[in-house]
Amino acid sequence: MNILAINFGGIGDEIFFLPALISLKKEFPEAKITLALEPRSKSVKDLTDIIDDLFLIDVKGKNKYTELLKLVYLARKGHFDMVFSSGGNKFISILLTLTGIKKRYGYDTGKLSRILLTKAVPLNKNQYACAMYHDLVTPVTNSKTYLPEINVERQEKIPNSILIHPGVSKMSVQKGMIKTVTADVWAQTVDLLLEKGKHVILAGGPDDNEVIETIRQKSKFLPSPEFVNSQDNETCSLTNSSLSQNGRGCIDDCYGKTKSLKDLAVLIGKAEKFICSDSAPLHVAVAMGTKTYVIFGPTDDKKLIPQSENVIAIKAADNCPIKPCLWQHRQTTCENLDCLKITAQDIVRKVL
Repeated sequence: MNILAINFGGIGDEIFFLPALISLKKEFPEAKITLALEPRSKSVKDLTDIIDDLFLIDVKGKNKYTELLKLVYLARKGHFDMVFSSGGNKFISILLTLTGIKKRYGYDTGKLSRILLTKAVPLNKNQYACAMYHDLVTPVTNSKTYLPEINVERQEKIPNSILIHPGVSKMSVQKGMIKTVTADVWAQTVDLLLEKGKHVILAGGPDDNEVIETIRQKSKFLPSPEFVNSQDNETCSLTNSSLSQNGRGCIDDCYGKTKSLKDLAVLIGKAEKFICSDSAPLHVAVAMGTKTYVIFGPTDDKKLIPQSENVIAIKAADNCPIKPCLWQHRQTTCENLDCLKITAQDIVRKVL
């Protein structure tokens, strides 16, 4: 069995898609699975051995239609038996038909999809995203995988530790989609946790340089960047603490020490608790089973986290009548951002 799956989006979307691929592999254990995705999300392959090959299709670039033609060419050349594609665009059924693959599965976007697809699956957006994507494979398997699973071993927990990953993707910020609290609030959160004797671990990706630098400058307790970055290990083994005095907690600055998504998963696995924004690290934490607290503002926590005591949404007590609004009522966040008026005290009370 040779299976093509198509799922465009960020790394979070690809992690959401993993349960569907895992169920396919359970049903067809000898199958080769190829995933077509955007280049920015290719690191998902580092987390799993379910995916055998990748087609990198830059549908957000200047040559969108050329890239889609490349996908059609690769699909025809690959001699696939089945294709599964996410997305609610009514032209997806035409794209899948052009691939020449006999068994085609996608969402029901109208009469055309019901004619062209082997099975047009009802699109239910009012559920956890993993379940929404998993609906695509229900016509061919009774297997059910509820949460993402990744190939990272369970880690020994660091006692009393709380990992903070404050950032969101730079692309979302550039597009006007603000989804987290300010760097000042994150700095205050770090200080409050230290005052309460916690072992704080600070992490972030390449897009988070500005917020990390602000946290370092605004925190009352963080030493100079030169000192906290003095560890020579690449993945932040946390063998030493950077600060421990006057009855306060200690802090390890691991920004820049996680060189891959898998490194981040290992670090998340070591923490007893994890605080983050609505971003890709959240979904890695779900897969790792670490107790996770997530800042939610304009997006819908019911669709983005599982209904579990292990994943807790931190939300403002605002009275916005259209919250959550992002992607449902608007494509960018509003100027007021009442939904993100969350204080460091609010965060710490929830976590502790």
